[in-house]
Amino acid sequence: MRRALALTHVAFEDLGSLEPELIDAGFEIEVVDACTADLRAIDPQEADLLVVLGGPIGVYERETYPFIGPELALIAERLAVRRPTLGICLGAQMLAAALGARVYSGGAGKEIGWAPVKAVPGVTAPPWFESVLEPGLRVLHWHGDTFDLPDGATLLASTEQYRNQAFAIGDYALGLQFHPEVTAQRLERWLVGHASELALARVDVHALRDQTHAFAPVLETAAQLLWQQWLTAAFDGEVQIAR
Repeated sequence: MRRALALTHVAFEDLGSLEPELIDAGFEIEVVDACTADLRAIDPQEADLLVVLGGPIGVYERETYPFIGPELALIAERLAVRRPTLGICLGAQMLAAALGARVYSGGAGKEIGWAPVKAVPGVTAPPWFESVLEPGLRVLHWHGDTFDLPDGATLLASTEQYRNQAFAIGDYALGLQFHPEVTAQRLERWLVGHASELALARVDVHALRDQTHAFAPVLETAAQLLWQQWLTAAFDGEVQIAR
């Protein structure tokens, strides 16, 4: 049985819609709290898949949050040997930093809410990414930081507010600044857990909830295809989703 290791930073930003796809693909899932675990004791190459999830801190806050250094080292060592790795939001920023790119506070302010991501002119997206580029599809954005595109990475998607929304390195590493994993039900935890951030950003929680109920079900369908097809590509067609 393949093993997936998920690194979390706040409990409510979990695997979401990715979890059932991993289970159906035959993965055994281990969830590790990156903030409190001994990350130096983890073999970066042992897990078949590493998923680095989101959180409300900045990659550049290493003095304040000492676990960030070991986490970046773990990711960097894994990417150096081309082991399948997925990063979402903070996780994508971690991947970028581990590859030597700069991560910093975004000058265009917070990007929170439901909006589409757009294809990058002149770039042909891999087939496994096409589902999230469908016209009319909206994904959840929830970040204030951004990053430079790492050397050797292919930019897959952008928004008007922030250019670098998704990048890939071959088929083995994928960084997603937005959140394709969210579901309407689980997002209620985010509304509570990030209540202070929402208030400071003057986000209307009622409107955000209404948008979530309207757009999340469509995103779940698109994300299901993304997860299935990317896993198949990352594992050279050896992963089969049981239905």
